[in-house]
Amino acid sequence: MIRRLHIANFKSVSDLELEPGRLNLFIGENGGGKTNILEALAFGAAAASLKLDSEFLVSRGIRLAAPILMRSAFPEEKRTVISVRVEDADGRELRLSIEAKGEEAYPRWTSEMSINDPAPEDLPPDLKSEVETIVNIIKKAGDGLDDRAQSTVQQEEYRTRLLPHFDLISGVYSRMTPIVAKPVLLLERFLVYAPENTALRTFASEGQILPLGIHGEGLFKLLRVLSSSEKSPERWADLKESLRLLDWFEDVSIAPETAPFEHALRIRDRHLDPALAYFDQRSANEGFLFLLFYFALFVSEDTPGFFAIDNIDVALNPKVCAALIRQLAVLAKKYDKQVILTTHNAAILDGINLHDDEQRLFVIYRNSDGHTKARRVSPPVPVADEPPIKLSEAFLRGILGGLPKNF
Repeated sequence: MIRRLHIANFKSVSDLELEPGRLNLFIGENGGGKTNILEALAFGAAAASLKLDSEFLVSRGIRLAAPILMRSAFPEEKRTVISVRVEDADGRELRLSIEAKGEEAYPRWTSEMSINDPAPEDLPPDLKSEVETIVNIIKKAGDGLDDRAQSTVQQEEYRTRLLPHFDLISGVYSRMTPIVAKPVLLLERFLVYAPENTALRTFASEGQILPLGIHGEGLFKLLRVLSSSEKSPERWADLKESLRLLDWFEDVSIAPETAPFEHALRIRDRHLDPALAYFDQRSANEGFLFLLFYFALFVSEDTPGFFAIDNIDVALNPKVCAALIRQLAVLAKKYDKQVILTTHNAAILDGINLHDDEQRLFVIYRNSDGHTKARRVSPPVPVADEPPIKLSEAFLRGILGGLPKNF
């Protein structure tokens, strides 16, 4: 998992460091910078995967603007480079510097990336030994060759000396890649999901990024893969069990195709006459479709391991909101997902368990200079014999912060 992140010079985020857990909840005022933090991570993910073209940025959930508006525009700052750094649980840090070439209508974004090398003690003993062997082989291959010489003859001699060791070198490099590039692998698929009713209801298209677009594109195909998977039927079972947060829900399945490219679900309402018990996604209520999207996102092995959902509370009853967060915390741990959620609904807070260090609540706010900052909320402490106040009440009463103060 990502254990530390640092963002600088992106929109309202001048300089921010944050230590996320597995399930993270952002609250705060409108315009406080919650979504800007998510977009900065998505921007870093695009840079890490070498896909900084506009169509890839938009499909990751980034609101594009002119370069001058993508960078922090505070009076005291004239920086041109956007910086994103993430560190994994092993202390491996990925550093990304992103810059626009030109300020014209169609700028070209470029990036530089670096990762700190793993310490020798971080490597398995057998791999550590092989790395030392390769270092010696490479040094020996360069003996007698002038480092400054770039002649074809010397380059060919160097390659000839290394050729007998090719299998060993390539094997070690392939085993080193997951260790060295772990923070890249964690970040590069990061997306900011913001599901929309139309995409969830029509199943009309797939997104730019597979398997699941940020608005819900590709959901039907993902559900079909989940329901037919013989490798892990438990994932489909967990999705259906999670949907039972809704009292009326009994079952969901993939309907047989009655015409080419006609995609439909069969949803069973336990209260209906058995002869009429099925309806499809076009007749389903909006809250059900959003829950279906969230649970598919969390249980699938094909969706990103690290992602965000903006405004998780859309179309959901307050009590369902709290139950949803509790269930997502279970699924995130079971299926090794790390997620950042944003909300303006106080009811969402009652689903998070701050005594579990993997679940974290952050108040996102702007300081007196207008810079976006984050403050982690500590677990509530009971006073004397009184029961602890609910987080939703603490939020609405202004105890946690994150509420407007100008009215």
